Amino acid sequence: MSAHDTIGDFLTILRNGARAGKENLETTHSNTREGILKILKSLGYINGFGVTTADNGLKRLSIEMKFVDGVPSLTDIQRVSKPGRRAYTKATEIPKVLGGIGYSILTTPKGVLSDRDARKENVGGEIICKVW
Repeated sequence: MSAHDTIGDFLTILRNGARAGKENLETTHSNTREGILKILKSLGYINGFGVTTADNGLKRLSIEMKFVDGVPSLTDIQRVSKPGRRAYTKATEIPKVLGGIGYSILTTPKGVLSDRDARKENVGGEIICKVW
C-alpha cells in the first residue's frame, strides 16, 4: 500500500516557491491547507491567499508569497508529523522553534492553531510543521 503525504507535498510547494522567488503559487484546496495558510498569513509569512473554483468544479488555492527586499519571509518550513511517524504533544509540552523565533503549526480539537495559540487555549494535538 502506498501512502501519499498531501500536506508534505503542500509544504514542499511553499518551500520551493519561496526559494525560487515565485510571487504567486497555486495548489489544490483542502481545509487543512486553508487552515495552514490562515496561520501563515496571520504570522506574516505570506501576503494572502484566495479560494477559487476551477472549470471542473474543484476548489483551488492561490497563494501570494511575501518578500522583503527580494528575500522571502518564509525562510523554511519543515514537516514534523509524517504518515509513518505521527508526532503528538500535550499543551504543556509544545516545543519552541529556534528558541521562540519560529512557530509550530498544530491540528487540535479546536482546529489548526499556531503553537502560541494552542498554549493559550491549553490544548495539544498533532504537530504538522515548523516554520521560520
